[in-house]
Amino acid sequence: MSFLYKSEPVRGARWAELFAARAPDIDFHIWPSIGDPAKVRYLAAWQPPENIAETFPNLELVFSIGAGVDQFDLSQIPAHIPVVRMIEPGLVAGMVEYATLAVLAAHRDWLTYAVQQREERWQPMPVRTAGTRRIGVLGMGTMGQAVLDKLRDFGFPCAGWSRTEHRLPGIECFAGEQGLGDFLARSDILVCLLPLTPETRGILSRKLFLQLPPGAVLINLGRGDHLNEDDLLDALDGDHLSAAMLDVCSIEPLPEGHPFWQHPRIMLTPHIASVTQPDTSAEAVLDNIRRHREGLPMVGLVDRVRGY
Repeated sequence: MSFLYKSEPVRGARWAELFAARAPDIDFHIWPSIGDPAKVRYLAAWQPPENIAETFPNLELVFSIGAGVDQFDLSQIPAHIPVVRMIEPGLVAGMVEYATLAVLAAHRDWLTYAVQQREERWQPMPVRTAGTRRIGVLGMGTMGQAVLDKLRDFGFPCAGWSRTEHRLPGIECFAGEQGLGDFLARSDILVCLLPLTPETRGILSRKLFLQLPPGAVLINLGRGDHLNEDDLLDALDGDHLSAAMLDVCSIEPLPEGHPFWQHPRIMLTPHIASVTQPDTSAEAVLDNIRRHREGLPMVGLVDRVRGY
C-alpha cells in the first residue's frame, strides 16, 4: 500500500522521513511521482488531483493538509471515501498566536499609532483595560475554542458564536440565527474563524457590520470569500468600523492597485496566520491512519452535508 502527498515538497520530504520511521509498511510518494496508482490507499493534498476515483481505484482516505476543505470539490471524491481535515497542535498554536497578536493590536490602537508615526504626529489615545473590550469569535471549532481560551486569560469578556450550541467555561456562547444579533451587539472586536460554506460565504457584509457596536474592529482569519470587500470599505469609510485586520482575501495574492493595499485602517498579512507544521501534521495523519485501520473515530472527519 502507498501514501501520496500532493502539496509543498519541502514539507513532503519531512513527511517521507517520518513515515519511513513510523510506518515503514507504507510506501510514501510525493506528487507527481505516484508509483502504482492501484496501490495508493491514502492521499493528502491542498487540492486533490482530478479523476480520483478512476486514477486511484483502491483509495481509502483523503486528507486535507489545511484546516478547511472549501478548496476541495467534494463531489469529485466518492461518497464512500472519508475526507479528513487537518487538526494538529502546530496549526492550532499558530492561529492562537496570530489571533492574540491581532486582538491586542486592535485593543491598543496599533493601526492608529502606525498612521501617526508616518505622519510624525505624537498623539496618545485613551488606554482601555481589557475588561472593557468585548471580544467575539465567529466559529467555535477547535481553533475558535483555543483562541477564546487564550484571550479569556487577558481579562477580555469573551463570547463565541457557532451554528450549533457549545458550552465553554468563562465564555458567553451563542448559537444559530437567533443568537447572532445579540452576539454581534456585544462584540467590540470580531474575529472570524468560520469554515467557508455556502451559508457563511459573504457573511461579513453590511448587514452584519451594522449589528456591531460603532467603532468595532474586524479580524478575518477564515477565508477571503467570507468578506464582502465593498461593504467593508463602506463601513470603514463611514466610520462604523474603526479598523480591519485581514489575513485572507478573495483573490490571493491581492491584485496590484486594490484599495486594501493603501487603506489607512486596514492591516494586511499574506495568509500566514497559521500553517501546518511538518512534524506534528505528519503525526496527526499517522494517528488518523491508525484510527482508520482500527475502526476508531478519526479526528477532523468532514461532515459532507455541513462542509466541514
